[in-house]
Amino acid sequence: MSERPAGPAAVDVVVLAGGTGRRLGGARKPDVVARGARLLDHVLAGLAGLAPSASTTGGAEGPPGRVVVVAPEEVALPPGVLRALEDPPLGGPVAGLAAGLARLARAPGPSALTGVVTCDAPESWRALPALIAEVRQGGDARDGACVREADRVQYLLGVYRTVALSECVAPGGAGLRNAPVRRVLGRLAVAHVDLGALGRAAHDLDTWKEVRAWDADG
Repeated sequence: MSERPAGPAAVDVVVLAGGTGRRLGGARKPDVVARGARLLDHVLAGLAGLAPSASTTGGAEGPPGRVVVVAPEEVALPPGVLRALEDPPLGGPVAGLAAGLARLARAPGPSALTGVVTCDAPESWRALPALIAEVRQGGDARDGACVREADRVQYLLGVYRTVALSECVAPGGAGLRNAPVRRVLGRLAVAHVDLGALGRAAHDLDTWKEVRAWDADG
């Protein structure tokens, strides 16, 4: 994957790939292999393949701009993919988001919109075109759009206005550590999108049972 410069229609993406993998016996989630590739590689390949024609909504422009993975050095990344990590590590997903956004803020600067996905949802990239369209159709009054699956709002599968997201997760420039995702991102004015037939994009693989089921289903 080559690094693509951010443009007016580009959407940067933060991929959260840290954490302890406690329910996987301590395995690094991004390096877990299923369907012949690491979970992280499924996400990155999907992001690389997104293009304007990938949207069935008619309103989403793409593809993504730059991609930053929030992960320790032990997790290998392909050329052109940026890396970030909160300092000190293991500060939670809100701190990870702040670190990823800070990396994207370096020259040439971030895009107006930033997508958020997690490595343990290997099909999460499929949701981005619909979310991008929802944000752009909602006008400037909306801070973003994220997925709603049944009664659960998945703030870590969303597209946000970069300025609003940055101010939320790093007020005053300092990333919040160990902060509840719902409490922090719940302050934003976001649309909740039901993915319908794309609902599998929101499914996390948190246990070995879930990993094996997704692997067998491929």
